Amino acid sequence: MTPEEVKEFLLEKADRYEVPDFIPHDPLSIPHRYSDRRDVEVSSFFAASLAWGNRVSILKSLDDLMARMDHAPGSFVMEHEESDLRVFDGFVHRTFQSIDAKGFVRALSGLMKAHGSLEKAMVSGWHFPENPASLEGALTSFHHAFIEQQGVENRTRKHVANPAKGSAAKRLNMWLRWMIRSSKRGVDLGIWKSISPAVLHIPLDVHTSNVGRKLGLLNRRANDWKAVLELTASLRAIDSKDPVRLDFALFGLGAIEDF
Repeated sequence: MTPEEVKEFLLEKADRYEVPDFIPHDPLSIPHRYSDRRDVEVSSFFAASLAWGNRVSILKSLDDLMARMDHAPGSFVMEHEESDLRVFDGFVHRTFQSIDAKGFVRALSGLMKAHGSLEKAMVSGWHFPENPASLEGALTSFHHAFIEQQGVENRTRKHVANPAKGSAAKRLNMWLRWMIRSSKRGVDLGIWKSISPAVLHIPLDVHTSNVGRKLGLLNRRANDWKAVLELTASLRAIDSKDPVRLDFALFGLGAIEDF
């Protein structure tokens, strides 16, 4: 296909897959349950962080986590006592274990109490939020702020990516997509208003990367941060104001259509 044909093809697929029917079997369905801002921020962070593996397993684990927090994750994070963290004993999702869940609650509590919200915690380390090139630094800053919170064990660090070390940071980029992109199509949440969708980067996974290579949008073979930058640049050439809307197209083509 010519570049113009690729553009039209992806925009059509993005419109097809960015629909509410996408939600029920996706981790994004978890924060859609809530209306309170704190609940949305906390549940979405857990949902994005645990979004690897079989979707049925992911949703089962997230249902379990939300139940352990009495289906009020924002209040639990902000108001818990240390003894309350025993509710996570026995929790396991792949390599994410009870010790990690406890560390996440401690870290999220520290960040939200220090900044007022997770949006402000993220923005505090985003020195040029209008510049897409500053995203790596923002995610790296968030990583360090998170793991430096009191009570976060060393083993938990691996669950919050650091692109400065080459990670594609798929789950953090997905979380940002959920929080920042407009909710007008009924899919993403759009509750963070201080950051433009124009600066977002693709949540790179096996589906989006493989389709990107087949369409000539990505040449790099490794699925790392450099690949994120390359594929996002290609998507930004198609839609400079909202490049990550094309995540729906790439994922749908790869995961649903087996393109």
